[in-house]
Amino acid sequence: MEQRFAGVDWASECHAVCVIDERGEVRERLVVPHTRLGLAELASWLGRHAEPAELPVGIERPDGPVVDALVAAGFAVVIIPPHVVKAARPRFSAARAKSDPGDARLIADLVRTDAGRFRRLRPVDPETGRLRRLVRARDELRDTRTMLGNQLRALLEEAWPGAAEVFARVDSPIALAFLERYPSPRSAQGLGEARLAGFLTRHRYSGRRTADELLARLRAAPVVREPVIVDEATADAVRSLVACLRTLLVRLADLEGAVRAALAAHPDGELFRSFPRAGEINAAQLLAAIGADRERFPTPEALAAQAGAAPVTRASGKTSVVAFRWACDKRLRVALTTLADNSRRASPWAASVYQAATDRGADHPHAIRILAKAWCRVIWRCWQDRQAYDVARHGALQRLTQPAA
Repeated sequence: MEQRFAGVDWASECHAVCVIDERGEVRERLVVPHTRLGLAELASWLGRHAEPAELPVGIERPDGPVVDALVAAGFAVVIIPPHVVKAARPRFSAARAKSDPGDARLIADLVRTDAGRFRRLRPVDPETGRLRRLVRARDELRDTRTMLGNQLRALLEEAWPGAAEVFARVDSPIALAFLERYPSPRSAQGLGEARLAGFLTRHRYSGRRTADELLARLRAAPVVREPVIVDEATADAVRSLVACLRTLLVRLADLEGAVRAALAAHPDGELFRSFPRAGEINAAQLLAAIGADRERFPTPEALAAQAGAAPVTRASGKTSVVAFRWACDKRLRVALTTLADNSRRASPWAASVYQAATDRGADHPHAIRILAKAWCRVIWRCWQDRQAYDVARHGALQRLTQPAA
């Protein structure tokens, strides 16, 4: 039987699918809805063309219900990056026209001609899959917290500037409690040092500022004189945002607890917790992004490239430019650079790598990426050997800390 290749153009409501033969001719097309029955039909329809293990299926994204359904059915899923699809559209249309059926055929053709150049998905073990979902949900909830906090600060700077300056973060529990009690300038007219001190005591304020210092911040800010009706509108808006943030903080704490539990249950959890200043959340982010499949990154350079820690060289004729690597796993880059930044405060080796980079003229982000690339070699070795990080076995650290003979 001749070899077949399939391409899926993923969308929010329906998915275009195309199967081609080894000559690139279209054998059949299908559009399935984004439903449980539609995904079951997709797997069944593809299975009629070839055995799942013998039918490579291309798709632009590495996760989601469509990918889960294809992997569960046993198909060899090939990830075709969206920018590759965009660049290859002139294969079939000089006008670079885009359509879902056209992209499905294009993806299938890229699988036919270049499947070896792209990553094939492997089934994710249950522990890693659970941790990955929890970490992503936690990170997205943190982004929502940042968005609502920025919205609250913008509102305060316009209508109640003093409240935005009292505490370091407007979305911290103590700041939210303050805004709930004093949501507008009019509500805080009678606030004095004694009353603020009592408020701080009731809410177990653990900051280093006295009530007098915090009150000075409040009074030093510009005063906005608003009519009563505007003042009441400000209070309503502040209370609404505070209520959203309070609920979000509770759910975020619950989710972080679930992340810690999933990390503790993962076979590689202790390995990733062992790196200097990794903590639990950052260790979970690293493990979720790297995974447990040791064949995914055959070399530390492959890990560094996927994390965006290694620059990319563009050469043409006499011109050669080493530039920042934009195409990478953004979650892995954030997790790795966070570890690098934290580790330089606990590891003499990390501090020396960072300092050497800054001495050569690198700014802080560049120096952190250089340190992150250096950490890739250490992380990859520990990960491949399934051994926790041990300072006694870190040769570069030992050479740095050994006294001169």
